[in-house]
Amino acid sequence: MRVDAVTLRKLQMRLKAPFETSFGTTHNRTLLLVEMQAEGVTGWSEITAMEAPVFNMETIGTATVILRETLVPAILGKKFETAAAMTEAFAHVRGHEMARAGLENALWDIEAQANRISLSKLLGGTRVEIPCGVSIGLQASPEALREKVATEVAAGYQRIKLKIKPGKDLEYVRVIRDAFPDIKLSVDANSAYTLDDIAHLRKFDDFNLLMMEQPLWWDDIYAHSKLQKQISTPLCLDESIRHLRDTETAIELGAARIINIKLGRVGGHSSAREIQAYCLAKNIPVWCGGMLECGVGRAHNIAVSSLPGYTLPGDVSASKRYWVEDVIEPEVEVSPQGTIRVPDTPGLGYHVRRELIERWTLEKETWRAS
Repeated sequence: MRVDAVTLRKLQMRLKAPFETSFGTTHNRTLLLVEMQAEGVTGWSEITAMEAPVFNMETIGTATVILRETLVPAILGKKFETAAAMTEAFAHVRGHEMARAGLENALWDIEAQANRISLSKLLGGTRVEIPCGVSIGLQASPEALREKVATEVAAGYQRIKLKIKPGKDLEYVRVIRDAFPDIKLSVDANSAYTLDDIAHLRKFDDFNLLMMEQPLWWDDIYAHSKLQKQISTPLCLDESIRHLRDTETAIELGAARIINIKLGRVGGHSSAREIQAYCLAKNIPVWCGGMLECGVGRAHNIAVSSLPGYTLPGDVSASKRYWVEDVIEPEVEVSPQGTIRVPDTPGLGYHVRRELIERWTLEKETWRAS
């Protein structure tokens, strides 16, 4: 597969409702989409960086620069036997996982289409449908949160994740657990606490949580291992896991009993598969995390969630939860049982609505092989 052209689009989509976490509130989601041409086939992917470096070090701006100056020149006009082979072209690049994932994942879409199979099958997926969870942002009051949770439980979602931070945590979780004693419930702190909060964090053990996600520093593994020894709630690492080596360290140190795999954060499908295979061998549950993706990124998440080992419901929700109108058709839908069907048609399995993408594009840059 010879990479003939790459187009990077910056577009903006307005969320149906603001989404608040410990590091801020999102009203409009600025997105980067990659469109790649190789051997007459078009592949799509999404770069999941945010506008500011609040989740990790990458941003929309840094991803744009690194693609323009380093990553696209490394692949343009080059031939790759498989999408996984593209990782070698980036071997000299340190970091910038989300930008690298944007290019590699687009080639995975192309390879699946060229082989006339679904992306799920190309990756090694075995499921025809995946279980879905939902992530609920910080709310103004416990009562407001209870109403939100009631809506999502009624919609069938199999796991409810609550964003928490100091001052909006124990009482909020207590209200939800009292109202819904049997649901799979987890919390996500997005690095809002420190080891000084161990006594406070230990109180979450009363709520029979599925997991507590990334309570400590965003780039930490060791301190999480110290915390896990002092609480019974399973810890799940998110921001700290960038590749297989981080995963191995976290598991061997006892820093996490569950791993969240985000395609952008770990550098693309190839890295995600390495982590999935390692965790499967170690009997460590994994699940697919979300980054407020549009339908393009969501389609990639659905495909990766079909692999063995993704035993917990991920943050792969219906398009209508976030967007008035999504950039794919059909839009992602969740069944009343809280599942999403895994497409079995070639590539992503969804039609990309180019007219909407063009309408919402703020900036566009194309590079072509000579």
